[in-house]
Amino acid sequence: MRAALLADSAWTDATVKLGNSLGAIAVFLGILLAIFFAAGRATGRFGRPLAVLVFLGPAVVLLVIGLIAPLIRTVYLSFRSDDSTRFVGGKNYGWALTTDSIHQVLLNTALWLVVAPLAATALGLVLALLVERMKRQAVYKSLIFMPMAVSLVGAGIIWKFVYEARDPSQQQIGLLSQLAIRLGWSHPPNWILSHPLNNFLLMAVMVWVQTGFAMVVLSAAIKAIPDEVTEAARLDGARGLQLFWFVTVPMIRTTLVVVLTTVMITTLKAFDIIRTMTGGNFGTQVLANEMYSQSFEQYNIGRGSTLAVILFLAVLPLVAYNIVQLRKERETR
Repeated sequence: MRAALLADSAWTDATVKLGNSLGAIAVFLGILLAIFFAAGRATGRFGRPLAVLVFLGPAVVLLVIGLIAPLIRTVYLSFRSDDSTRFVGGKNYGWALTTDSIHQVLLNTALWLVVAPLAATALGLVLALLVERMKRQAVYKSLIFMPMAVSLVGAGIIWKFVYEARDPSQQQIGLLSQLAIRLGWSHPPNWILSHPLNNFLLMAVMVWVQTGFAMVVLSAAIKAIPDEVTEAARLDGARGLQLFWFVTVPMIRTTLVVVLTTVMITTLKAFDIIRTMTGGNFGTQVLANEMYSQSFEQYNIGRGSTLAVILFLAVLPLVAYNIVQLRKERETR
């Protein structure tokens, strides 16, 4: 009887909380609609400034709350001790730049930053060129793009089964181990434990996810090449690789750079795959996962914040370069 009463009470509390949340969301949306309606009806000298304020104001507020304020606080905490009670100056940055284990983390991150984006972009370009010559392009593009719909956690779990290794005398459930045995490799290694091979196997997951994105964007860029340019090159004798290297690549160079830098930004923040598949063990630790480990496993807020700042500084030039390239592309158009 008491259990039933407790269950009813919990259900009632949950219902009340859900109702309060829905009510708060409805009130918030109502206020926004009223403000937008008033801004849209405003006329005269203050009409345009009011409209700009109303439409950009919420975005600016959310940007300050969600990005700028946390950034300032993270920088502040990077100069504090592990429990944030003492000011330690640049000690945390000295630790990050002089510790051998962090050097390995930075080396792994740099390896990810070079290999995964280049592989994903190159593979996406090859697939874009191949799919353009096929019938039913939409079907093939959808199949190749489909991994983008899978979260990185889901991708990590899927590929963890692919890399599953057992003793050769047992039934294999890992696709890679089974293929290796079928090809005559009597004792395939435990893939996830084999360093540095495991780093490249983890990168393959990122390449699998990002290749579809690269293919779709580059395919659109290839279609945008004027037919006159291609025909003129063919009349001049360009064929095959010459046509690709001297016509296609220069015409889509800006798009290639944007795709490459975008995949670089995603790769630099890689956390889910490492966390899901290895937890950063076996020599696979990268900067984003080390930041999480320092902050929430070792409870060293100062060092975790320091790594977060380093990660932000590494992403910032890529974002800035991406913006510059997009502006150049718009000016060209």
